[in-house]
Amino acid sequence: MRVKEIHVRAALFAASLLAMLFGYRLLLTVHAPVVFNDVLEDLSYGWYVPLFSIYVLWRERRELAASVGAPSFWGIVLLLPFLFIGYLGTGGCQIRFEILGFVGMFVALTMAFFGTATARQALFPALFLLFCMPFHSFLDIITIHLRMLAVSVAYGVLSGCGVDIVRQGTMLASTSGSFAIDIAEPCSGLRSLFAMMALTAGYSYFTQPTWLRRGVMFVLSVPIAIAGNIVRILTIVLVAATCSADFATGFYHDYSGYVVFLVAVALMVATDGLVTKVAGERERAAPSASQPGGLAQGPESGLSVAKMLVPAVAAAITVAVMAYQARTVEPVLCEAPSVRLGDIQGYASEKAEPSESEIHSLPSDTIIDKRIYHSPDGVVYRVTLVIGGRSKSSIHRPELCLPSQGFQMTNPRNVNVSGVDWHLLTLERRLSAPLGFAYTFFNQDGFRTASHVSRIFCDVCDRSLRHRIDRWAMMTVDSSTADERRMVEFLSRLKEVVW
Repeated sequence: MRVKEIHVRAALFAASLLAMLFGYRLLLTVHAPVVFNDVLEDLSYGWYVPLFSIYVLWRERRELAASVGAPSFWGIVLLLPFLFIGYLGTGGCQIRFEILGFVGMFVALTMAFFGTATARQALFPALFLLFCMPFHSFLDIITIHLRMLAVSVAYGVLSGCGVDIVRQGTMLASTSGSFAIDIAEPCSGLRSLFAMMALTAGYSYFTQPTWLRRGVMFVLSVPIAIAGNIVRILTIVLVAATCSADFATGFYHDYSGYVVFLVAVALMVATDGLVTKVAGERERAAPSASQPGGLAQGPESGLSVAKMLVPAVAAAITVAVMAYQARTVEPVLCEAPSVRLGDIQGYASEKAEPSESEIHSLPSDTIIDKRIYHSPDGVVYRVTLVIGGRSKSSIHRPELCLPSQGFQMTNPRNVNVSGVDWHLLTLERRLSAPLGFAYTFFNQDGFRTASHVSRIFCDVCDRSLRHRIDRWAMMTVDSSTADERRMVEFLSRLKEVVW
């Protein structure tokens, strides 16, 4: 009895999927769980994303089976770059690369084994897995803008209602001093934004019949989530102003998120009805353009050597690369740079202690060294040296925290001082004199840059290609004057004691 071709393809596809699970076992068993439980990323909803994708595949199993056609060589072409991306991710613990490689491989293998129609049918549940990506630390620059937006709206509404409050950066406080609430980074709403986008994508996939409608729903989920977070912050400040600051920042803060999220879900359902009403029932009744072509496209029985070549090659490549990828060792953490802040001749100096926020918010293996220098002409320079550890969250861009303190950053420029590149800024705040600010990055090998992008690119290459984790350091200098000449003079003296 001759074996059906489709059964051979299915067996090779299953073997390829098992190889993928073996090659990505660190992602599935270590990297993803760590990120899902990480306080900074706050991806607790990530556990449900794969379950939903599996449910969609199971629910549409008949459509998937009916869409099977001839194997596509373009699946192999698509497979190769995602194999490379996945290898880079696994070698450097780059979970975003790992997830992107895994999703891309699944789609490419589906195309190589069963054809373009089947790959198209499986595209949504595959792409839905991208919601497992930790976007919070990657898009951290957005958080400050979300926080500033929420604070601006809350301040405007409450002031218009007659509440006596003042605003400084991301902090709202009463004029009487009865409360002061700082909208911290976890309250930016970025987590609820991605959770709402994931929920809307899944909901609209089943309720809307066309991709255009689903796209409209997906786009509208962004303002819905932002509006929900703004309402939450507004009500927290209102409760603090009218009731109790402790109650507002305690019990109400902890549980108001659930209520606001339910309101956002209700808005999502209402938006779904509005989109359906505007689009009209005619589009809902129209037949889908992606109806499967059926098994008649492929052979029912017998083995076709020509058509089995693509699945066989795809399976061989996948198994070989996944076996090699599984041998990849965890990247090694480098030794920390030995530099420390010291005395500068001609400057009075004193050691400063890290703040409570720095101690509790940064990873435990972060090294913090702070010192205050007084120049002979009375200018004060506050220098902070932060050396990161295994986590990337130790080092961040000052552009993320300075606006939250009420500063406006102006006149950005790069200056080379005695062979070291520094990024200089002028900090302006209402009713205060302008201040000077400078920062630079370097690692244990002495690589120095004032560019956050260059630092990230170097770190990714070292993690993925050299299998090592650099110990990056960030040095910042706050000056009590915005005079660039004095700042440059101090930076040149600082280099003598640091490097």
